[in-house]
Amino acid sequence: MSTMGDGTRAVRAGLPEPEQYEPTLPGPVFAAHFHLSGEPVGPYTYGRDTNPTWTHLERAIGELEAPGEEVSTTVFASGMAAITAVLLSQVRTGDTVVLPDDGYQALPLVREQLTAFGVEVRTAPTGGDAQLALLEGAKLLWIESPSNPGLDVCDIRRLVAAAHEAGALVAVDNTLATPIGQRPLELGADFSVASDTKGMTGHGDILLGHVTCRDPLLTADVRRWRKVVGAIPGPMEAWLAHRSLATLQLRIDRQCTTALALAEVLAGRDEVTGLRYPGLPADPSYGVAVRQMRRFGSVVSFELADRETAERFLAALRLVDDATSFGGVRSTAERRGRWGGDAVPEGFIRFSVGAEDPEDLLADVERALDEAVGRAGGVSDGSARATLLP
Repeated sequence: MSTMGDGTRAVRAGLPEPEQYEPTLPGPVFAAHFHLSGEPVGPYTYGRDTNPTWTHLERAIGELEAPGEEVSTTVFASGMAAITAVLLSQVRTGDTVVLPDDGYQALPLVREQLTAFGVEVRTAPTGGDAQLALLEGAKLLWIESPSNPGLDVCDIRRLVAAAHEAGALVAVDNTLATPIGQRPLELGADFSVASDTKGMTGHGDILLGHVTCRDPLLTADVRRWRKVVGAIPGPMEAWLAHRSLATLQLRIDRQCTTALALAEVLAGRDEVTGLRYPGLPADPSYGVAVRQMRRFGSVVSFELADRETAERFLAALRLVDDATSFGGVRSTAERRGRWGGDAVPEGFIRFSVGAEDPEDLLADVERALDEAVGRAGGVSDGSARATLLP
C-alpha cells in the first residue's frame, strides 16, 4: 500500500482478506478466553494479551504510520497509557529522560512519577531544538511536535540524530499531527506515540492510544508492559476506532484547510495576539514544519486580552463547543488556563477546528470576537459572511 494515496490507504487499512459472505470489517470480538487445548501456540489465548479486533486496528495504524514497511503497533486504553508504556518499559532507576517542558498537561505528572522511581528528568522547551543541550547520558528523549497547547515545532530529524549519537532512544508524541500529517518513524524516531482519542478517531467518543515501532524488541517491551498493567482497549472501542480511520484523510484535510483559513482571519484581528499555527507562513515554526509535516493539524492557538475577554468570546460562539480535547469533527475551544499546569496566559485559547463549513465557522468566530471586545455589528471587512445556522 506504499504507493497509494492517503485516502485510499485510510479506507483500506487493516482490513482482512475478503471472505465470501463475511463483512468487510469484522465486528468486535468480545471474549475473555478462547478455545485453547494443548500448548498455547496460537495467536489468541486470553483477552488481556491479544484480541482479533485489536489485531485489525493495529495493522491499520501500522499501515498509516509507515506505509510499505514492517512495523508493529500496540493499542492502549488511552493516550496516557501509551505514553507511560513507552517511558516505564524503557527506563530504570538511575536512568535519565529528557522531556519537553511545554508539552501535554499530564507530562508533569509523569515527571513526578519518574522522579519518585529514581529516574533523572531533564526538561527544555520544544522550540529552538532546546532539548539538544540535555542529551548527554540520557536513556530516552521524548519529543512532542507540534507541542500542545503552544504549537511549537522542533526539527525531529536533527534531534533524533543527536539523540542516537548520544545513545538515547527517541519517542515522538504525534497526537496533534496524526500519521497523515507527520510520520515520526520516517524521521528516524524509535517510537511513534499518540492519543487516538483526538484526530485519529475524530468523533470525541473513544479513549484510545497507540505505540508504533520498527524494532520488534521495543515492541515486545511495550506489549509486555500492556499485559502487566492491563491498560487494554475494549473491543468495541477498537472496532469503532478502526471504522473511524476510514474517514481520516477526509476529516483531516477539511480541518487543516479551515484551520489555516481561521489563522489567516485571526492574523488580521487587532485584539488577537500570540497567534500560532505551524501552517501559517508567518509562524515562527513554519520553516521547520514544512520540511517534516505533510499536514499541519486542526489546532490554532491565540491569546485574547485577559480571562474575561476569553470567556466572553467562548460564551458567544454558537458553532463551537467549550470543551477540552481536540481533533474532533465538531469544533471545540477552551481557555486553557482554567486547568492549571500549562504555562499560558489567562486569555490563551486553544481552538480545535472541526468539519463545519468554513464560511459558517469563520463567521461565527468573527462575530464572537466582536461581542467579546464590545464591538457592535457583524463581521469585519474582508471576512466570511455566511449566514449562521440557527
